Amino acid sequence: MDIAFKSLLFTIEKNCVFLRKMGLFTCKNNNGFVEVHIAGEHKKVRAGAKMIASSEGYRLKYVSHCQAENCLEIVQKSDLIEVKTTFFAFEDTNAIRVFTEVKNISPQEIVLEEVSAFVFTGLGQNDLDSAQDLYFTRFLQSHHTECQPRRFSFDDLGLFSSSSNGQKRIAFANVGSWSTKEALPQGIVEDTSNNTFLMFQIESNSSWYYEISDNKGEYYLYLGSANLPFTGWSKKLAPNQSYRSCCVAVSFGNSLNSVIGEMTKYRRHISGKCVADNHLPSIFNEYMHLSWDAPSEENTKKIATTVAQTGVEYYVIDCGWHNEEVGDLYPFTGEWIESSVRFPNGIKAITNYLNSLGMKAGLWIEPEVIGRNCKNMLDYYDDDCFLQRNGKKILVGDRFFLDFRAKKVVDYLTEVIRRMVEDYGAQYIKLDYNQDCGIGTDYLSLCAGEGLELCAQAYLNWIDNIRARFPNTVFETCSSGGMHMDYKTLSHFSIISTSDQVHCLNYPYIAGNILSSVLPEQAAVWSYPVDILHEELSPVKDELVALNMINGFLGRIHLASNLEMLTKTQLELVKEGIAYYHKISEVKKKALPYFPKGLCRWGDESVVAGFETANKIYLAVWGLKTKNVCFQINNSSNIKIAYPINSTAKINKIENEIQVAFEKPQSAVFLEIEKSK
Repeated sequence: MDIAFKSLLFTIEKNCVFLRKMGLFTCKNNNGFVEVHIAGEHKKVRAGAKMIASSEGYRLKYVSHCQAENCLEIVQKSDLIEVKTTFFAFEDTNAIRVFTEVKNISPQEIVLEEVSAFVFTGLGQNDLDSAQDLYFTRFLQSHHTECQPRRFSFDDLGLFSSSSNGQKRIAFANVGSWSTKEALPQGIVEDTSNNTFLMFQIESNSSWYYEISDNKGEYYLYLGSANLPFTGWSKKLAPNQSYRSCCVAVSFGNSLNSVIGEMTKYRRHISGKCVADNHLPSIFNEYMHLSWDAPSEENTKKIATTVAQTGVEYYVIDCGWHNEEVGDLYPFTGEWIESSVRFPNGIKAITNYLNSLGMKAGLWIEPEVIGRNCKNMLDYYDDDCFLQRNGKKILVGDRFFLDFRAKKVVDYLTEVIRRMVEDYGAQYIKLDYNQDCGIGTDYLSLCAGEGLELCAQAYLNWIDNIRARFPNTVFETCSSGGMHMDYKTLSHFSIISTSDQVHCLNYPYIAGNILSSVLPEQAAVWSYPVDILHEELSPVKDELVALNMINGFLGRIHLASNLEMLTKTQLELVKEGIAYYHKISEVKKKALPYFPKGLCRWGDESVVAGFETANKIYLAVWGLKTKNVCFQINNSSNIKIAYPINSTAKINKIENEIQVAFEKPQSAVFLEIEKSK
């Protein structure tokens, strides 16, 4: 079935425009694909908390459309607004990118209370009777437990045919500056009656919202970020003023692998690029299981010679290199000046030392905040430099939040980055963000939701400027791990932290799913062979060293921990792992995710995940609570253990089933599997 962009049938009728996806999802009842609500206007349908049936949604009339090779623009109007919805397609994927622009064409000021990016109507082949066949996979998030999918039937979630136009929704709203603290802005709708899949993502780095429910006897998917009820947003538009929604994307497939693969190909079109990061260099970061937030010149020199032997290219000094000399440094952060106590010879001396060992140096910063006890910076900044509500600066977790709409903020932090790069010698900068400001700021805004949206965009504008100024510096985005793992953010960065998970036996549950949400060339995963927190992992075992390395193979490896404690054999396993990581980096940039057992659940006995090319499958196999792991691949031929080379695991293939037998649980291997011709 051809489900590429060219197979879309655009049906334009007098009162409504809708998209019909041929043979897949169909809209039968002339439901529109745009919802816009204006304050004071009539919401004429009793829809409860649903975002459909907005004041302008049923008033919009078709005006015109313009179709180029890969772009379709459809214009609609009501008496108050003109709405242009833009659909983008790409040559190598059936994924479609959509956004909506709203223009005030009335002579008076209006206030928007809702703007959808896209409403997709016609889920399921049998309308509301499809409830038993339709399944929704949502991607749950939390600190240390990122990217955890859960699959539910529509029926189990309360959508079924007994009540048409009921009040029930399958919905989620993220509110706040951590865009992915509870869930990822994506989901998968599956119709088991014909094995069709739809995947969506919302590209917002602040608040966002999705909703699945019924309207006029059909199920619909509502995607957006801007609304008053759930994200605290509204927007004034003067006459002739416009507002543009966030972008969203939908992809289609006939299997889990294919629909994620189509979205993966789309993500490569919008992902952030960096010349220095293009070859996916390996990274050592001394935070995890080593320095934590107390690095020093002495400690860095002590470990760096061992790190250099592994072949990693970057050595990152994380939080604590700066001038806070107290035990709890976070309430005092904000100046970003080198510590003369921890680094008595200056940061430049230690970055020069790292360069002399053949590694490039990196530094950490949390630029969006000021510690509540950082008197110098609190005195330096004016009140308009801070996010505030009701005239008061927002304070969370000992931090005030900076407003990047303020020139003074941008100027100071631009100089900080310049100093880190040019004076301190950093060629890699990790930008962290460890608190959530909540619903937003009402300063210079109609409401907190609008203020948050404006400030979130202002931060990315600053990021774009410093990346352009320092094109040979790698900028990593991190938010207590993966609390900002959205593709609005990822379109401005080449690499992102996926988690701050501290236990290597838990990380496979994240790494085993992460390629459903982040490109392999962007997804940074910790690898810490020496775990100093968990007694059951001491002393270090060879198989756990290998497992840690494999944790990082599917994405971007962030090697860490006190490698000096490893035996010679174990250090050789690390070297072998880094060499293999480099070997598959080019493959990773073009490969598509592959999940032979589907997406994993936290606590599973085993995890199997990887990526595939036209000719080969690369697969991480973790036996976490079992010695025996089985999975099926229909088109496999030659199978080899690519890492570790001296693994004692046994591979057996019976027809389409592949069996991996380890000597003991808590083991892993990385396989290369040739596809049958």
